[in-house]
Amino acid sequence: MPTRFDDAPLPFTSSKPLPTRQPTRGATVKRHKTLTRPERSVAPAPLIAPPPTTSAAFSDQPSSAPRGVRGWDWWLISSYATTWWAPPALLRLFGIREKQSRQAWREKITLCWITLLLGAIVGFATMGLQKVLCPSGSSTNLYERLGSDDLTLSVSGWVFNVSTSVTQTNVNFYSLSSQMPGQDVTNLFTRTYTDYPLCTSSLRYSTTPLCNSTKPTGTKENATLQACPLPTMSSATYTTLSIQNSTLYEGYSWDQVAPLKSYLVIDGYVLNMSPYIAANPNPIAGDEVDSAIRQVLNNQSSSGKDATALFYNRQVTKDAIPCLTTRYLAGRIDKVTPGCFVADLFLYTSLVVILGVVLVRFAMACVFNWFMSAKLVRPPKDLSRTAISPAVMPEGANMSVHNRNSTAPWANANTAGGKKLRSNKTGGGVPKGLGPNGTGATAANGLSNSSSASTLVPTEPLISLTRIGAELFAVCLVTCYSEGEDSVRGTIESIAATNYSDSRKLIWVVCDGMITGAGEKRSTPDICVSMLDADPRFGNPMPMGFIAVGSGAKRENRAMVYAGHYVSKNGHRTPTIIVVKCGMPGEARDKKPGNRGKRDSQMILMNFFSRVTYNDRMSPLDYDLFRKVQTLMGVTPDFFEVVLMVDADTKIYPDSLKHLVNAMQADNMVMGVCGETRIANKRQSWVTAIQVYEYFISHHHAKAFESVFGGVTCLPGCFSMYRIKARKDADDDWVPILVKPEIVREYSQSEVHTLHQKNLLLLGEDRFLSTIMLRTFPNRKNIFLPQAKCRTLAPDTFSVLLSQRRRWINSTVHNLMELVRVRNLCGTFCFSMQFVVFMDLIGTVVLPVAICLTGALIVNSIITPPKSFTEAIPLMLLAAVLGLPAILILITTRKVIYVAWMVCYLIALPIWNFVLPVYSFWHFDDFSWGETRRVEGEMRSKGHDDKTAVFDGTTIPLRRWEDWEKSRLRKLRREEKRRREFERQFGAGFHGEDGGSSDGGHGGGYGAAGAAGLGAGMGMGAAGLAPWTRARSEYDSDAGSVFSSDEDVWGAEIGGYNEHNPAFPPPPIGLPPDSLTNYHPGGNTLGMDEMASILEQGFDDPPPGAAGLRAPDRSYTPSPLQRQVDKTPSPVRYQLSDGAYGSGPNGNGNGNGYAYGAGSYAAPPPGGRARTPDLDTPQPDGGNSINSISSSIESRPLGVGHAKKRSGGAGQERYGPLGPLADDDTGWGGVIREEDLVGSVASVRSGRMEVVQVQVQVIGMVKLWRTQV
Repeated sequence: MPTRFDDAPLPFTSSKPLPTRQPTRGATVKRHKTLTRPERSVAPAPLIAPPPTTSAAFSDQPSSAPRGVRGWDWWLISSYATTWWAPPALLRLFGIREKQSRQAWREKITLCWITLLLGAIVGFATMGLQKVLCPSGSSTNLYERLGSDDLTLSVSGWVFNVSTSVTQTNVNFYSLSSQMPGQDVTNLFTRTYTDYPLCTSSLRYSTTPLCNSTKPTGTKENATLQACPLPTMSSATYTTLSIQNSTLYEGYSWDQVAPLKSYLVIDGYVLNMSPYIAANPNPIAGDEVDSAIRQVLNNQSSSGKDATALFYNRQVTKDAIPCLTTRYLAGRIDKVTPGCFVADLFLYTSLVVILGVVLVRFAMACVFNWFMSAKLVRPPKDLSRTAISPAVMPEGANMSVHNRNSTAPWANANTAGGKKLRSNKTGGGVPKGLGPNGTGATAANGLSNSSSASTLVPTEPLISLTRIGAELFAVCLVTCYSEGEDSVRGTIESIAATNYSDSRKLIWVVCDGMITGAGEKRSTPDICVSMLDADPRFGNPMPMGFIAVGSGAKRENRAMVYAGHYVSKNGHRTPTIIVVKCGMPGEARDKKPGNRGKRDSQMILMNFFSRVTYNDRMSPLDYDLFRKVQTLMGVTPDFFEVVLMVDADTKIYPDSLKHLVNAMQADNMVMGVCGETRIANKRQSWVTAIQVYEYFISHHHAKAFESVFGGVTCLPGCFSMYRIKARKDADDDWVPILVKPEIVREYSQSEVHTLHQKNLLLLGEDRFLSTIMLRTFPNRKNIFLPQAKCRTLAPDTFSVLLSQRRRWINSTVHNLMELVRVRNLCGTFCFSMQFVVFMDLIGTVVLPVAICLTGALIVNSIITPPKSFTEAIPLMLLAAVLGLPAILILITTRKVIYVAWMVCYLIALPIWNFVLPVYSFWHFDDFSWGETRRVEGEMRSKGHDDKTAVFDGTTIPLRRWEDWEKSRLRKLRREEKRRREFERQFGAGFHGEDGGSSDGGHGGGYGAAGAAGLGAGMGMGAAGLAPWTRARSEYDSDAGSVFSSDEDVWGAEIGGYNEHNPAFPPPPIGLPPDSLTNYHPGGNTLGMDEMASILEQGFDDPPPGAAGLRAPDRSYTPSPLQRQVDKTPSPVRYQLSDGAYGSGPNGNGNGNGYAYGAGSYAAPPPGGRARTPDLDTPQPDGGNSINSISSSIESRPLGVGHAKKRSGGAGQERYGPLGPLADDDTGWGGVIREEDLVGSVASVRSGRMEVVQVQVQVIGMVKLWRTQV
C-alpha cells in the first residue's frame, strides 16, 4: 500500500513553448441540432456589455479595442448634463482623482436627482395635487345643501347659524328655518345703492330700489317695494341678532332651483330675482337685460333655469353679470369643480389600486402558503416512467460527428466511433444499458482505463426514473470567505445531517482565497480542510489553473481540490469537495491571495457544470473536479440536476433539502426555489430585534405573493436552490437552466464601466442572478417554499446593518430597473408581474418621502381628525399597508410573540424607510462589501481602482474532456515506460520497497519482485502494456495532439493521483442497474456470517472442478482494512479479474486481483493459483506478489442477521462480479432489503444510518450475478 501521497507533477522537458488556447478546428466536432431557443423567440439584450470576444462563451481572447474606451450613450450624456457644474478639476480638488471614481460620482448625483424627482412627484401627488386642483378643498367642505341642516338660513349666499338668534318683533328666524332650512333671507335686511359698487349701469337691474325704506325721493315704481325690517348687513348686526356665519356657501341642486319662482342661475351662481320682479312686474321696453331675465324665468319654469349661455351671448347682458351676482345672490350650485373632480378621481383611483394591490397580495400570499406550497413538497410520483437520460447532452452541445445518440463522450465509452448501441438482448443476461461485464464498459475496447467506466452510467438516450429515484443528485455549494470554524462547521454539519441520502448529495465548499478572518488563529481554508476526512487515494492536491472573474492579471487563478467525506455527529458520511483558491505564484505576498469574490466562487461551480453539460472545453481545475466528483459519487457530474447555494453562516433544517428537491420534481418549470430564512440571534441586540419582522414579511408576504406568478425577484444567496438543467414536458430533451451559456456569460462579466453595471455585478450577486434568470426564462418560475427553513446570523451592530442594507437597497433598485423592462412576464397590465415590479421600484425609491408623508399624516390626523370618508382615505391606506401583514403573521405562525417583533419594527420605521435608504442612495458609488465580512489587516476600498497589469492572454489551457482523457492515459503509459526503464537499469523495486509509487500514486502499487504494477495502478486488463496492443480507447489516440505521446505538455496539468488504484476501495455505484429494480423476489435467506464466508471463500455453487483448487493449508493474512473477529484461516476464494485466466503474458491473469472496470469472478484455471486482493503470500512459482487492499465485513455469531439469497443454477463457467463489503458497525447485522440496495439507505433498529457505498455495490453485484446464472 502506498505510504506517500505527494502530488508531484511530471517534469516538463519540452523545448517548445507552452501552447495557448486555440479555437477548435476540423470536422471532429459539430453543434448538436440547432441554436434555436425554444423558450423564447428573441434573446434579451445582455444587461452588461458582452465580453470582447467573438468565440465561445468561455473564450478569453483579448479585445482589440483599447481598454476603457466606451461609446457615448444617453446615460453618460445625462450624467454629464446633470453635473455640468462640477468639472474634473473641481472634483480632483475634493479628492476624487481617478477617472472611474469621477464618472461613478456623476452617475450617483444623477441617480440622486432622479430619486428626488420621483419623491417630489409622489409627494405632490399625495398632498399638493389636491390643493392645486381644488384650492378650497373638496365640495363637501365648501357647500351646505339647501334643507340639509336645521336652524340655518342664508344671507347673500352664506350659511348662517340661527340656533342662538334673538327673536325680533316682526322676524322669527326659528320659524323661517323650520319652513325651509337654509332659505334665502337677504331681502329682510336693509340695502342701499352704495352696498353694491359693481352696479354702475343705468338699467333697471342696477337702479331698482331693493327696500321701500331706501327708495330715493321722487322715485316711482311699477309695483310696491319690499319692507326690509332688519338693519343693514354688517358684523355688528349679526352680533346683535346672535347669528353666526358658518363660512359655507349655501348650496342648491338643479332640481331645487327649478321649482323656485323668480330664481335663475348664471355661471353657477343662484340669483333670487324676486325683489326685481316685485318692483318691475311688467317688461321694460328696450332693456335687453330685463328681456333676458324674463325669458329665462318664463320659458324654463320646469328646468334648472340656467341663463349662463344667454347672458354671455351679448355684451350688454355679459356686462350685467357682475352686478347681478352680487346684488341678487342667494347661493351657489352645489357642484364639483373640474379641479376638485380630478383631485377626487385621482384620490379614489389611488385608493382602489393601492388597496387592491395590498389586499390581493395578502390573499394570494395566504393561498400560496396554505394550499399551493403544500402540493409542491409532496413526494414525487410516476417515477416508473422512462425519460431522457442525464448522459444525453442538450442542443448546442459539442460532440463528435459520429455520435448518433447525443450522449456525452464519458457515457459513450462502449460505443466508440460510429458503432451502434449494444443490443439489450446480449447473451448472458446482461441488463439493459450495461456491457457484458455489468459496468457500462466492455473489456474488449479497453475502456477499463477510462475515468468514467466505474459508474453504471446508462449508455442509451432513455433511462427509467426508478433508477434515479425520488432524490435527485444535488450539489450543496457553501461559499466561504472569512468565517470562523463554528460558522463553517455548523453549516456543513446541518447539510450533512439532513434526511437526504448521502449517496445523492455532494457538499461543495469554496474557500475564497487564503483568508484569515478577524480574530481567527487559522485561515478559512485550514479550518475547512481540517473538517474533511480526506480520501487518501487523491493524495495532496496540486494547484489547478482556471479562468476567474476578474480584470487584468486577476483573471487567472489557481485552486486546490480536496476530496473526501464529512462525517457528521449523527453518523452521516457525506461526499465533500473543498476548493481552495490559492492564487497565482505572483500573489504569494498579497494580503488576500486567490481572493476573487463570491461571484467567482459560484462561477467555479457554474462553469464546471456548464462545460460538462455542453461538453465544452475544460480548465485543469474542471477536469480535476470531474475526476474527483465522479470517484466520490459513483456517477459522472452530468447526473446532477440541482444545486443548493448556502452561505457559510447558515444552518438549514433537516428536512429542508428534501422539500426543495420535491418542489423541483413537482414542476419542471421551476428553475429556482428559496426557503424561509430565520434569524438565529434575534435577541442579541436591538439591531437584530428590529429585523425579525422584516425577515418574516419579506418571505411570507412578498415572496409568497411573487411565487403565485412564479416571479420571485430575489432568491436569497444564503439559502436557495437552482436547477442546473430541466427535462422538457415530454421528457425527451434537456433544457439547461443555470448553466445556459447566456446566463453563465452574463453572470461572469468582469469588465464593467457604468455605475449601474457595477451595482448589478458587485453588490447583490443573488439578486442579479435571479434577474438574468427571469430575463432569460420569463416563462419559467422562481418560487418560495415556506416548508424549507434555515437560520442565519443577522447583523448585530448598526454599522454592519448599515453596510449590508446599503448593498441590498442599491442592488434592489438597479435590478428592478432591469426587470421592469421585461415585457413577457406573467400577467397583463395591473395584474402582471411587471406592474408589481414597477410598484416595488417606485416604492423603494420614494421610501424617504413616504415615511415623511406618513409622519405628517399621523400628526395632522391627531391635530385635525378627518371629518369625511375622503379625508380618511390616507389613513385607511396606512392601516391596510401596516395591518394586513400583522394579520398574516398571526394566521401563519400562530405565535403572538411576532406581534411584539412587529412593534419593534414599527418603532424602527424611520431607520428602515429614511436612514438606510438615504445613506444607500448617497453611496451609490460605493461598491465595497463594507463591514459585513472583516479580514485580518484588510483596508477598506470602494472598489473603483484596478492597478493590475493589462490582461493580454492566458496560460490556462481549456480542452475538452476527450483531450484531457487522452493526456491522462498517455501520462500513465509514460510512467509505466519510465518505471520499466529504471527496472532494467537498477533492478526491480526501484520506486520504493513498500510497493508504493514514488510520485504519490502514479503507478499505483509496484510489487517488490517487479510485478506488473501498472496493471494495478491503472486498472489495465493485463500486466504491463500488453492490453494496449490488443485494444485501445477511442480517447487513446494521439491524433490531433500538438505533441506526441512522449512529449505531452498537458501532463503537468493533470493530477498525479490514480483514482483507480486497487489499494483503495472502488468508487461507489451511484445508480443501480435496471436488473436491481426488477430482480425476482424469490430465493432463500442466509445469515450475515454466511455472506461473509461467501465473500472470503466464494459462492456455494462453484463451477465444476473448482473444489479441487482450494488450498486449506495456505496461510491467511487479513486485510489491513478488515476487522477480524474470527481468526480461523480462510481458504482461497474466487477473485475478481478483468478477464479469463491465462490472458496475461505468463498465463496467470491480469496485473491485479481487484482491477477497476469491467471485472468478473472467474475460477482459476487448472494448475493455476487463485489470488486475492487482500493476501500477500509468496507464490509457488516465484512470481510477483500482490500488495493490494480490500475490505470485508467481520464474522457474526451464528444466526445473527440475514441477507436475501438469490436462487440460480450452477455449472456456469463465469461468475458475477463480487467486491468488498464495508464493516457493519451496528453490532447485529441488519436486514438487507431491496429498497436499501436502490436507495443506499438502511433502517437499523430505531435509528437510521447510511450504508457504505461499497456494501451496496457488492450486494448489488451479487444479486446481479445470481440473476445471470
